Amino acid sequence: MSAGRATAAGPVPVPVPVPVRASRGRADAASAKTLTIGEVLDRLRLDYPDVTLSKIRYLEAEGLVTPARTSANYRKYSAADVARLRYVLGAQRERFLPLRVIKQELESLDSEPLPRERPGPRPVAPPSPGPLDALLDNGEQVRMSRRELLAAAGVNEQELTELEQYGLVAPRPGGSYFDGDALAVARTFAALSGFGIQPRHLRPSRVAADREAGLIEQVTAPLRAQRDPFSSGRAEEALDEIAGLLVRLHAALLRARLRTGPGA
Repeated sequence: MSAGRATAAGPVPVPVPVPVRASRGRADAASAKTLTIGEVLDRLRLDYPDVTLSKIRYLEAEGLVTPARTSANYRKYSAADVARLRYVLGAQRERFLPLRVIKQELESLDSEPLPRERPGPRPVAPPSPGPLDALLDNGEQVRMSRRELLAAAGVNEQELTELEQYGLVAPRPGGSYFDGDALAVARTFAALSGFGIQPRHLRPSRVAADREAGLIEQVTAPLRAQRDPFSSGRAEEALDEIAGLLVRLHAALLRARLRTGPGA
């Protein structure tokens, strides 16, 4: 198994994003090393492979980050800007928060007075996930062979074959490796199998996921069709928010159904 940042001892856990105060503009850029938007993209993709230039520009347009500008109007990102972007992307992926809530959190942090003894970045409260769990948050960061998937997920060859037959797990295009999504599904099945649940019982979950994915694609298609420079970012933001809301809806409906009991 390998990851975007792996060592001989195994994958390095993705760090918990740390929100920092908004940049002070040109003064910050002049006093510290800065990055171009392309360099920022390269750094963010280590932990968030799906991020794009359009997404970064969209987050700027929404006021979540304000990079300094050179005299030629090129963006120059500070370490604080990159940390804020990581915080935004992490809050979307880990907590399914919409941008308006993330922006309120950052504004709250920006408005707090800095402690005299420790000025600078402020850590967030959420605990750090384990190395494997951190990698599971993003499928593109995990590349594993079939044998590695079997060992990491705790399933046997027959179970994995059945998961593939019912469309619950599939190798990446080309069939050369499995990603973190496959590992997450296989690990979840391994836990469910202790209750006697078999791959065939989970087929409706895959069908429901396909339908919801189709709904999200249908809703975001008009945004993707627009030609303005921020349309791609708005589409990505809408996709993330709708997906998070559907996950919450499914959990709420399931809890409600279980409380009413069978046949209700």
